[in-house]
Amino acid sequence: MNSKPVAITGMGIVSAIGMNVRENENSLLTGKHGIRNYSKKDLLIHREVLVGEIIKSNEEFYQELNLAPNDAFTRSTLLGLVAACEAIESAQIDLKDGLRTGFTSATTVGGMDATEKFYFDFLESEANRHFISSQNCGVHAEQIAEKLGINDYITTISTACSSAANAIMLGARMIKAGLLDRVLVGGADSLSAFTINGFSSLMIYSDEHCTPFDQNRKGLNLGEAAAYIVLESEEAAKEKNVLGFLSGYGNANDAFHQTASSDDGEGAYLAIQKALEVSGLDVSEIDYINAHGTATPNNDLSEGQSLLRVFGKVPDFSSTKAFTGHTLAAAGAVEAVFSLLALKSQTVFANLNWKTPMKEFDLKPQTEIKTKTIKTVLSNSLGFGGNCSSLIFSKN
Repeated sequence: MNSKPVAITGMGIVSAIGMNVRENENSLLTGKHGIRNYSKKDLLIHREVLVGEIIKSNEEFYQELNLAPNDAFTRSTLLGLVAACEAIESAQIDLKDGLRTGFTSATTVGGMDATEKFYFDFLESEANRHFISSQNCGVHAEQIAEKLGINDYITTISTACSSAANAIMLGARMIKAGLLDRVLVGGADSLSAFTINGFSSLMIYSDEHCTPFDQNRKGLNLGEAAAYIVLESEEAAKEKNVLGFLSGYGNANDAFHQTASSDDGEGAYLAIQKALEVSGLDVSEIDYINAHGTATPNNDLSEGQSLLRVFGKVPDFSSTKAFTGHTLAAAGAVEAVFSLLALKSQTVFANLNWKTPMKEFDLKPQTEIKTKTIKTVLSNSLGFGGNCSSLIFSKN
């Protein structure tokens, strides 16, 4: 196996705490969260729902991106295009330079926001029928790739909340296998009544600001976001400004339950162990863990158990989901950007809203900004069905 880390030369993000990398970094460093009452309530079971919403309309995105009115871009695609353009610009990529370029994107919501809005009008009105072709979740990747001019390899991954982490992992493996020179990897998901109502039906949607790893946690807040990073081979990244390296990755599935992780954290444990194996790093060399930390009773128990099994003495860790909400398929990419920002600023970001240790173990997340030497960051993304992925980002 090719054990060399893969260079990261660019990144882009849009989330509830910022419209670009700089704004997201500033929010993380100043403790500014983006959780607020959802502005679109028409199809919700519960009217007052706290979410990580991006306060910019689709119409504004169309104008900003210079899209034609008849372009059938749903909200997930619009968010994805904003973040992808920033990542490409950040990496200073010329897509006409002859290098083999791929695009691996993740989503779960896909075009669901347009489905909800226009479904009952499709038969009676022609005005929005051009959105019918945008409902398949893979269409967003095709549309973004076409706008960017990427055509060597395009694919979509949808493995619930581990989707973007798996997209990043696939991109790295393709580079190491010599199939591509560089890959734009990440994911995009928008808020929709389907997902909010779905998580509410599972009784894991909190009516308060989420409290990851707190004994009295009541559940998650959903959010919308898109984030992408640019992975490049050693040769392609030569003489470039490298933001960091993807040095390890792992995926495992404990297949414990359709919507719950195992109580002993088996899936996450195996994913972290695999990521460490790929990286060649020892557990003592992990300086900060950006935890999945959704603030649901099951996830935080399962992930906490996995961290104790792997590390024994767990290094500084925090969940950043109280800033953005749980952005579903985009979460692994959002937190990949946050991991790179932690390496850049040498900062452990705060786990907001935490007060009381969980009764099952003595683990306390970092509740305030902490400056320290950070050479490696572990980022976890744990999905429905037990699909668990871990990524390790290194400064050098």
